[in-house]
Amino acid sequence: MRKMLLRHIAAGLVAALTVSIGLHAQDFKLGTRTVQVHGFASQGYAYSDENNFLTMDTSRGSPAFTEGALNLSMAVTDKFRFGGQGYSRKIGSLDDFRPSLDWAYGDYKVANWLGFRGGKVKTVMGLYNDTQDMTFLYPWALLPQGVYPVDLRTTYIAHTGGDAYGRVSLKELGKLEYTFYGGQRSYDDRDGTILFIQQLGYKLKTISGHTIGWDVKLHPMKDLTLGTSWANLAQHRLQLTPPTTLQNMDNDPNDIWSGYEDYTRGKLQISSEYRANELMNRVAPTTPGGTVTMSNKSTIEWFAAASYRITSKLQTGYYHSNWQMTVPHTPAIQASAHIHDEVVAARYDIDRFWDVKAEGHFMNGYGDSHQAQGFYVKFNPQGLKPTTNLLMLRATFKF
Repeated sequence: MRKMLLRHIAAGLVAALTVSIGLHAQDFKLGTRTVQVHGFASQGYAYSDENNFLTMDTSRGSPAFTEGALNLSMAVTDKFRFGGQGYSRKIGSLDDFRPSLDWAYGDYKVANWLGFRGGKVKTVMGLYNDTQDMTFLYPWALLPQGVYPVDLRTTYIAHTGGDAYGRVSLKELGKLEYTFYGGQRSYDDRDGTILFIQQLGYKLKTISGHTIGWDVKLHPMKDLTLGTSWANLAQHRLQLTPPTTLQNMDNDPNDIWSGYEDYTRGKLQISSEYRANELMNRVAPTTPGGTVTMSNKSTIEWFAAASYRITSKLQTGYYHSNWQMTVPHTPAIQASAHIHDEVVAARYDIDRFWDVKAEGHFMNGYGDSHQAQGFYVKFNPQGLKPTTNLLMLRATFKF
């Protein structure tokens, strides 16, 4: 087992090193214009004492956490630029290394106070949603899972549509950034959204939904960001309930409101985010006269984090992540109503290309079986336990 583990980790690191050797050059010329190239390759290892997490066999130790991305962007004119990112990952049974288009859009900036983006656009929501793949920004191997669950990354990271955005000066009050957006949601048959639908015993026929929302950030001083977001993330499903019943399932509206802050002073960084997700689930048969059922799937999600850079290479941090279902499906089982995650982390920057991260997760609760949030009944056939201690290691090459 130990030899197999070492082979898995070595294979991931060798693949990342191969990328690093060939791609140290970060830009090239296309005519008179410069094409910028960036990307990352990451290999992780997870071990838990109880429940399996993120569909990996973490109770035995699992290296099944590999992801990478490559993006290109180019300024065509002083006002217009375009770019895109290809992405691939394999995390347990989530995804299968099949490449996908993470985002690709054109961006036209009329002036500092007004610009437009169109295509498959990264969704600006909360503190980290549109920067999840910029691992150099934070010390965590996993972002706070109560707010930024890895298994639902595809569902939230981008929309196919358009944005209007800008940055304006408020003089003594600082600077204000805004983004308004709308479009169609992204779905992938290999992520946690589809997995938990299948876990409930449904056979999915179709799934779709729209995204509309806004994000506003205020920078009252150089080191402080205050922000708020709102989004409506509708979802419509046609699903088969065995043996033969077809159902329409609608989450519309599915409103998410968030408030967040980020403060940096010297070597210290403090950040937090609070989200209220108001979601009503409506299930109706496709044939007339059937029973329509409604259920409340609303959640409260938040995290508070602090990190400190001890040296130029070493950074440590702590966060508390909280996920709470307001009306749990099984209220008699307390562990199914929440996930509280206490995390201690350390990051070491080997050089400007490589970093390694180690963190311990001390989790209480496993969340509702009718929500996708890291713990899946299918991958815990022995039954879910109320607590989980998890060690997460991660090595990343970025350029």
